[in-house]
Amino acid sequence: MASVRAATLVAPRQLEVRQYPYPAGLEAGAVLLRMLASGICGTDKHTYRGETAQYVGTDYERATPFPIIQGHENVGVVAELGPGGAFAFDGTPLAVGDRVVPAPNRACGHCHMCSRGFPYYLCRNLENYGNSLSCADPPHLFGGWSEYLYLRPHTAVFRVPEVLPDDVAVLTEVFAVTHSLERAARLPRPNGYRPGDAVVVVGVGPLGLAHAIKASLMGAGQVLVVDRSASRLELAARLAGATPIPADEDAARQVRERCGGEGADLVVNATGFPGSFAGATAMVRDGGTIVEVGAFVEMGQERFDPAAVCGRSLAILGVGGEDLTCYEGTMALFARHLRTIPFADMVSHHFVIEDAARAMTVALDPEASAKVLITPA
Repeated sequence: MASVRAATLVAPRQLEVRQYPYPAGLEAGAVLLRMLASGICGTDKHTYRGETAQYVGTDYERATPFPIIQGHENVGVVAELGPGGAFAFDGTPLAVGDRVVPAPNRACGHCHMCSRGFPYYLCRNLENYGNSLSCADPPHLFGGWSEYLYLRPHTAVFRVPEVLPDDVAVLTEVFAVTHSLERAARLPRPNGYRPGDAVVVVGVGPLGLAHAIKASLMGAGQVLVVDRSASRLELAARLAGATPIPADEDAARQVRERCGGEGADLVVNATGFPGSFAGATAMVRDGGTIVEVGAFVEMGQERFDPAAVCGRSLAILGVGGEDLTCYEGTMALFARHLRTIPFADMVSHHFVIEDAARAMTVALDPEASAKVLITPA
């Protein structure tokens, strides 16, 4: 193969299909994947709109370096290995032909946070496939909306069980973010999460829907979902057994009424829109917990009085990404519940690389889509 097709975001709202040279040689430890499918994430939508400031307020705040090949929710097949080969996350050697899900990020392994064993999304030199790695320089192919994806050495890679179809395997990254619920379960009372608790998920795009399904599987007493989209509410009711609540001025009152008048034990805010955090605080009980998973990019200032956190003894848990130790367990969860939960129904559309711009238009319409995938053909 002389060249590789990839959908390239050259500037906000400007997606083009470009040709890149097929990598002539891989560096030691690198992996080249032949792509099967790549999802459009909420972060991709923000980047497409030009909302590119990530990790705001940290020492490693940065903006997207255009041009870029987007796509960090990926599943593919190992096409080539660099000299010396490469290893899966479980320590076994990778082989050409292995179907795998790669991590969306690569940590440096030596910064202050990495050396202390903190989750890799706290790395001070983190590289993000489809986000922080520009395609301007060789080997170019650092995003999944392409025929091939180049993985630099020491990128975590996970084999996909044979039983999982591509449309389910590609959901692994978004479901791995639901380690937030396990983290909440470790918080002491009055905060945290316990089986039988009431859980509210605000915003049931794919990330919120994953949290609703996971909460149900973890034994929530009731799962309530709040969204403006009737189709998303219906999907959450079907896949997670959730109670749908339209996102209007009456939503908080309805949540409190369904939770004994006190509010939910745990509220997951997965909207990715400004103004939603204050609404989440109106739905949580005193001493409850709010998990914020949707505000990955800067969304503007939001008026919120921190006295509500103190006076009501609230716990706020910010989740900056998925946990690598959750990937294998996530795929095992998929395999275990594949017959009873139609995870693949979370995927609403498939588009080929040449139609990436149309795919993004569909993904931006909450009434038209759930998870939108881009495939090579």
